[in-house]
Amino acid sequence: MLVYPSSIDLSSSTLRHLTRQLTARRRELGTRWRRLPADRQALLALAHLRCGDTYAQLAAGFGIGIATVYRYIREAIEVLCVLAPSLDEAMERARTKAFVILDGTLLPIDRIAIDTPYYSGKHKRHGMNVQVLTDPFGRLLWASAALPGSTHDLTAARSHGIVDALAAAGLKCWADKAYQGAGRHIRVPFRGRRLKRWKRRHNSSHAKIRCVGEQAMAVLKGWRLLRKLRCSTNRITDIVKAVLVLHHAAT
Repeated sequence: MLVYPSSIDLSSSTLRHLTRQLTARRRELGTRWRRLPADRQALLALAHLRCGDTYAQLAAGFGIGIATVYRYIREAIEVLCVLAPSLDEAMERARTKAFVILDGTLLPIDRIAIDTPYYSGKHKRHGMNVQVLTDPFGRLLWASAALPGSTHDLTAARSHGIVDALAAAGLKCWADKAYQGAGRHIRVPFRGRRLKRWKRRHNSSHAKIRCVGEQAMAVLKGWRLLRKLRCSTNRITDIVKAVLVLHHAAT
């Protein structure tokens, strides 16, 4: 197999952050020797998460076995996901903001037609539903656990406790039409085709505010592994949380 050097469009601070976490994990376990040092394991995990490189590609590039690659990546994700902010922590941080933006996204997965719980009728594909909270500048504050793609955004927001948390914190929230009926604190555009002029103006200004939240979706999809997940659906929540922690480490 041919091997060539490549690059990862991440800052060195991201690599150092993950290296420190892995070094602490090895010290906690009392590890004496491994095939790769902590910084190389961190680089391997970043190549998988950011570039979507497969286990076979990484095994050839780092000169280790595929099973070792799997263990190293899983360990890195486990180390990172425990550092992800909880919803309460995100609400506490959001109290200093004028408002927050709530939106949902579908992370595509490799499932077949028979797996109906994962099929999104809106997107016409299989995936996992993830709810995201951002600040007024489009910076990621929090990402939810992944639910089957057939889950409606409003149902997902309620099941994660987002609606109640926003109401308790007294935070204003902008969201799209999918969250109609969530409550007065979650502002959504008017529905319908033949709207009055003032309602159309309201929808236009609402869209200008809410479109900033699309930057957060672009940040998530910038991690190419999330563009098409081929792992167990039970691991997707930890992967999303790991990506969120790395994103915060780089900003």
